[in-house]
Amino acid sequence: MTAPTFDLVIAANRLPVDKEVAEDGSVEWRRSPGGLVTAMESVMRGREAAWIGWSGDAGDPPEPFEENGMYLVPIGLTEDEVTNYYEGYSNDTLWPLYHDVIVPATFRRRWRSSYERINQRFAEAVSEVAAQGATVWLHDYQLQRVPALLRAIRPDLRIGWFNHIPFPPVEIFMQLPGRETLLEGLLGADFLGFQVRADAANFREACRRLLHSTVKGEVVTAPDGRRVRAAAVPISIDVEELRALATSPETLQRAKEIRAEMGDPEVLLLGVDRLDYTKGIRHRLKAYGELLADGRLDPHKTRLVQIATPSRERLQAYRVLRGQIEQTVGRINGDHADFEDTPVLYMRRSFPKEEMAAIYAAADVALVTPLRDGMNLVAKEFVTCARDDAALVLSEFAGAAGELKRAYLCNPHDVDRLKQTITAAISAPIDERRKRMRAMRRAVLSNDVHHWAEAFLASLQAAPELPAGETDR
Repeated sequence: MTAPTFDLVIAANRLPVDKEVAEDGSVEWRRSPGGLVTAMESVMRGREAAWIGWSGDAGDPPEPFEENGMYLVPIGLTEDEVTNYYEGYSNDTLWPLYHDVIVPATFRRRWRSSYERINQRFAEAVSEVAAQGATVWLHDYQLQRVPALLRAIRPDLRIGWFNHIPFPPVEIFMQLPGRETLLEGLLGADFLGFQVRADAANFREACRRLLHSTVKGEVVTAPDGRRVRAAAVPISIDVEELRALATSPETLQRAKEIRAEMGDPEVLLLGVDRLDYTKGIRHRLKAYGELLADGRLDPHKTRLVQIATPSRERLQAYRVLRGQIEQTVGRINGDHADFEDTPVLYMRRSFPKEEMAAIYAAADVALVTPLRDGMNLVAKEFVTCARDDAALVLSEFAGAAGELKRAYLCNPHDVDRLKQTITAAISAPIDERRKRMRAMRRAVLSNDVHHWAEAFLASLQAAPELPAGETDR
């Protein structure tokens, strides 16, 4: 049977759903957690579109199916491909390299070969469901070869790619074996979107230095002579939906219950992260532990809730990180807890968005302190859900810092300054915190996920020229 075709095709490493198998063997698909799914869910709502991605299990993929109005096309990966393409090249080579080599990147030729094969598989799958002249929106670092591979099969398509993580300075990118191949892959697109201007500039400079491409403003001339625009289009969240949820009577009541369950602390600090070495969780815990030890925070009046969603637990670096964090939490609680008060509540799990909205609303200060992050939607979610007198401590190395300028900005590598920033946020006058929160909320509201999607698609359709009304930056 001929597969249906669509005018809009999304491709990402993962499908937007996770498979759950009940005790009776029945299969149910549930919406996946994560920023990409949250962002793209509103983009695809009401559109006839297909989403292509890995189902999350090794082996033969399920047949294409519909879920919540989306046509989903699973991509199959063998166990070896999961090891080489996903865990290896994507997450042990590209991920650390693109995050300033916080941990060393590992280079394996078999990983790179697997990455090429899987990207070809994605390109072929997209070509089969894309209608003539369709718009294709590719996502993230796992699919950097797809634009060129897809264009070779279907030159009629309009191809865009968005990078959810940072793009490194050329001096770091140059370490990557086969670096030119990835740049040439990306230049198969018509438009390349990045989280911040510096990332787009890093990409353009890599093309100039390594491919000897002509670069004029935001436009790079590809090896085949095509002109490709590479620019910043910062991602965001569905502000209206989340704000309505956060201000509902049920959420506000649940927020009060959460504080009560924690003993009604005077100060409730909050960290929400994937369990990843880029997120700065250890630095944050170290700062908090020292503040308790210094007597600058009272362990009987202060709680830190740290939520850490499990991530890539088969990789050694992540297993080591998990052990380090659990050891640090245990040490802090061992030094400062008593029968009534526990300074750190550590939860290695995810929560549904309704509960997360209540947790955000309950907190006094959010600690969003990644060592390097493309955007960090947790910061925007907190600003949307938090009380007017709450405060946000935000890393300078998160993309969100460029928009949330009234946060309490910090360098998470500098633990002493991080401690000062945390105490400044806690002790700031209420009027100051309210002014900062109102300014940040306006910033998030002015660039919600709908604006982001419209801006990206408008840039894709106009590329290499600017969309109507936009000026070159």
